[in-house]
Amino acid sequence: MRPKNQRASPIRWQWLIVAPLILLLLPIVLGMLVLFIISTVSLHVCIWLLWCTRGRDILFVYSDRPVWHDYLEQRFLPWLVDRAVVLNWSDRSRWRFPPTLARMAFHHFGGQREFNPLAVVFRPLRRSRIFRFWQPFRDFKHGHPESLHRLENEFFELIGVTRDDPV
Repeated sequence: MRPKNQRASPIRWQWLIVAPLILLLLPIVLGMLVLFIISTVSLHVCIWLLWCTRGRDILFVYSDRPVWHDYLEQRFLPWLVDRAVVLNWSDRSRWRFPPTLARMAFHHFGGQREFNPLAVVFRPLRRSRIFRFWQPFRDFKHGHPESLHRLENEFFELIGVTRDDPV
């Protein structure tokens, strides 16, 4: 049987290694968090000043994928034409440098998952609302339209649009 002081020794060595790593990484992580917050606030302010003051309060991203292209062009875009900045993901090869405010907003709010189709509703001095339609369209494709209709109704209710043909 080993004495207690021999068992504690490996734990002390682990802390001697982990503690400096934590102290080294903490400022880096905090710095990245501060930069993310600054970029998010700056992007919101630019969008509020450049888009919302001109009546554009929605970023809408979709593509030419057959699963949703016609559906979105018939049931979404006619009601968004005057108030949305629209990006077609299928045209991204023609997107040139420098990035536009719309593309920066898309990359910031869209993230790396389920970013197409996507709608971001900007509301001055409030949090933006992100609607990800990828999973609901996947369900729709497999014969389950309920989640798509629910999200679609929630989106149009938030932006205050009443359509003639409720889902």
